[in-house]
Amino acid sequence: MRVDWSPLRRELALWRGQGLTLPLWWRDDDAVARTPSLDQLARMARKCDLPVHLAVIPARLEPSLIDYISVGSPFLPVVHGWAHHNTAPAGLKKAEFGHEREGAAQELAQALMTLHTAFATTLVRAFVAPWNRLHASYMPTLAALGYEVVSTFSPRNAPYAAPGLRIVNTHIDPIDWRGTRGLRDPEQIIAATLRHLVDRREGRIDNDEPFGYLTHHLVHTPDIWTFSEAFVGELLAGGAQPSPLITPPEEKI
Repeated sequence: MRVDWSPLRRELALWRGQGLTLPLWWRDDDAVARTPSLDQLARMARKCDLPVHLAVIPARLEPSLIDYISVGSPFLPVVHGWAHHNTAPAGLKKAEFGHEREGAAQELAQALMTLHTAFATTLVRAFVAPWNRLHASYMPTLAALGYEVVSTFSPRNAPYAAPGLRIVNTHIDPIDWRGTRGLRDPEQIIAATLRHLVDRREGRIDNDEPFGYLTHHLVHTPDIWTFSEAFVGELLAGGAQPSPLITPPEEKI
């Protein structure tokens, strides 16, 4: 696979020339157990020297993942819904918390408690919405339960979804979900990244929000692995700075 990185390198050079810094974070979704793909993700994260905020599905969590994630690993666990089941009414796009429904608040509370029990010293109190869809009515509930960050996809419109609940979204996904389910055309990924970076540099969107790269280790093809390592490496070489969502908290529950 040959990729022309020169447009991205030129844009990042403009950032450096203007004294700008791109905050960067990496989110990977749908973790439930230790797998060969997760091992590969860990190797890549260590090679890139960039931690991965690993979105773990609480209701499907297996002991092998609890044993694998520890202090010193490249993973920072975050909460990925409750069971990642589609609860959307017929005819609507898939979502677990995309509409108001009975019992949702209890699931949100149970999800945080489950992962706190499993990962007390490393858990980041961030809620990642399955399918990146989250009804606005849940924001005050998430804040009241002790979540500190909420994450979906696309540039945020405001820094906070509710008092104490910061928005930190993802912005680039390399997977062609509606087509081959392999790697999107790299030129399209780079073009989308450039549009996003130019909008940040020129003040049209919020550069205080860390720029988020979104992966799904369980479905990666070899091309997705190869591109992702190179993409993250280019961003870091160009001056992007790792930006954790929050410092892993002390015991709070």
